[in-house]
Amino acid sequence: MHARATSSHDHDLTGATPNAQRLLWAGFMAILAAGVGFAIRGGILGQWAEQYGFTQTELGAITGGGLTGFGIIILLSSLIADRIGFGTLMFAAFVMHLISAALTLATGAAFAAGGKPLAFQCLFWGMFLFAIGNGIAEAVVNPLVATLFPKNKTHYLNILHAGWPGGLILGGLASYFMAGNAATKPVSWQIQISLFLVPVVFYGLMMLGQRFPKSEASSSGVSFRDMLGELGLAGAAVICCLLALFFKSDLGLSPLVSAGIAAALLAAFGAATGFRFGHLLLAFLLLVHAMVGYVELGTDSWISKITGAIMASPANGLLLFVYTSSLMFILRFFAGPIVEKISPLGLLAASAIFGAIGLTLLGNAEGAVMCVVAATVYGIGKTFLWPTMLAVVSEQFPKGGAITIGAAGGVGMLAAGLLGGPGIGFLQDKNASENLRSADAAVFERYRAPKENEFLWLKAVGLDGAKVGVLEDGGKEAERALALLEKEQAKPETVAAQRELVAWWTDTAAPTRAADQPLVEAAGLFGGRQALKLTALVPATMFVCYALLLAWFKARGGYQARGLGH
Repeated sequence: MHARATSSHDHDLTGATPNAQRLLWAGFMAILAAGVGFAIRGGILGQWAEQYGFTQTELGAITGGGLTGFGIIILLSSLIADRIGFGTLMFAAFVMHLISAALTLATGAAFAAGGKPLAFQCLFWGMFLFAIGNGIAEAVVNPLVATLFPKNKTHYLNILHAGWPGGLILGGLASYFMAGNAATKPVSWQIQISLFLVPVVFYGLMMLGQRFPKSEASSSGVSFRDMLGELGLAGAAVICCLLALFFKSDLGLSPLVSAGIAAALLAAFGAATGFRFGHLLLAFLLLVHAMVGYVELGTDSWISKITGAIMASPANGLLLFVYTSSLMFILRFFAGPIVEKISPLGLLAASAIFGAIGLTLLGNAEGAVMCVVAATVYGIGKTFLWPTMLAVVSEQFPKGGAITIGAAGGVGMLAAGLLGGPGIGFLQDKNASENLRSADAAVFERYRAPKENEFLWLKAVGLDGAKVGVLEDGGKEAERALALLEKEQAKPETVAAQRELVAWWTDTAAPTRAADQPLVEAAGLFGGRQALKLTALVPATMFVCYALLLAWFKARGGYQARGLGH
C-alpha cells in the first residue's frame, strides 16, 4: 500500500487518474467494512454478555465512543492527510482494522488466561481501534475521490458512500440470520464479527502498490498554511463550538473550562493561519452539515427502536432499517444524472423536503404499512444529503484540500454524536415522562429518573432506563447482573446499588407490573413519535438554508464548481 504521488499530467481526458476506478472501489470497500462491523456488533452483544458475564453497562462501555470519537479522528486525520499522503494514512487505517480484529478475536483466550477483566480489555480496545480505523479511512477516501473525479464529485462521492448502507445491509442480514432463535443456536460471534474482515482484505489488496494522487490543492502547490486559511477562523469557530460541547458533555469539564480550551484552540489556529478570517459561505455550509449529521446519523441511532415500538416488533424495526439502507444503497448510484438536471443544491433542497415529510409521517404512522410508506419517504430524503454536502464543500473550496472536506465530515459526525443522538433521546425522555405523568402520576413516580436529564440548556425529568428495562424483562437482567457482581466481589457501592434495584423490582414494581407495563410502553411510544415529529423541524430548517443558497448563487449566475484560482 505504498503511496506515490501523481502529477497533473497523469490525469486522463476525463480528469481521472488511470487507477481511479480501482481506488474508488477500494474506498467503497473501506466504508463497507465500517458498516458491516457496526451492524454485526449490535447483534452479538448478547453472546458477549452470556459467555463473559458482562452487564449491560459494561457492554455500553465496550461499544462507547461512537460518532463523537469518529468525528474527532476525521478532523485530526484530515489535518495531516495532505502532508503525509493518502496512501500512508490508508495503510494506517488498514493496520488499525487488522489489529482491531486480532484483539477482538483473542477475547476467548484472554478470558481463559485472565478472566472477565482481560476479556473486557480485549473487546474495549478492539472496538476502539475499529473506530479509529474507520475515522482515518473516512478522512482519506472523501478527498481522494474528490481528487480522482474533479468534474463529477457529487456523483462519485455518492457512489463511494453507498458503501455505508451496503455494509449495514450485509451486516444486518447476517446478524438477523445468524442470531439463532428458540429452536437453533446462534452462529459463533467470532465467525460473525470476522465478516467485516472480508471487505478489509479487499480494500487492502486493491490499494496495494497503487499510486495515490495528491489532493487538488497539494498538486497545484497550495501551501499547508493556505489550506488552513481556506477554513479560516470562521470555519474553525464552528468546529471549536462543537469541541467545547465535547469537553463539557463527554469529558465532564465545567462550561467555563470547556469554553476556555475551545477559545485557546481557536486562537492557536488563528496564529497558524495569520488570523485569516476564511469564508462565511464555508462556515454556513458547516452549520448546515451539522444539521445533516443530526438528522441522518442521529435519527439512525434511534429509528429502528422507535419503528419497532410502533409496529410492536423489534425484529420488524430492524428489517425496516435494512429496507431504508437498501433504498439508500441503490439510489446513491443515480446522484449524477439527478445533479445534471437540478444542481447539487437543488438535490439537497429536494432531499430536505423529503426528509421533513418522511419524519413527520413516521411520527404519525400506525401499523406496518404506514411505517414502510413513511420510511420510504424518509429514506429517499436522507440518501443524498451527506455525500452531496461533501461534494459542495469540495467544489466551492478546492484550495482547502483534505482539510475543508474533512472539516465537513468531522462536523457532521460531532453533531450526530453530541447533538443528534442525545437530542433525540432527550426529546423522547421529555415527552414520554410528560405523557406518563398525565396518564397516571403514581406510575410516573415509580419509574421516574432520580435526576434531571440535561441537553444543552434544557432540563427534564425522564424515565429511569434501568427501571424500565427491569419492567420489560421481568427483572431477569437485573438479577443476573447482581449475581455476577456478587460473584466477582465488585465494589460494595456497585453491589449495593444493584441490590437496591432488584429489591425495588421485587417489593414495589413486580406486584403492579400488569397495570404499569401498558402505560409505560404507551408513554415510550408517544415519546418516540413526538421526537420524530420535532426532529422533522431540522430538515425543514435545512430546506430554508438550501433555498437561501440557491437564491445566493442564482444572483451570481448560478451554481458552479470553483477552480483553484478563485
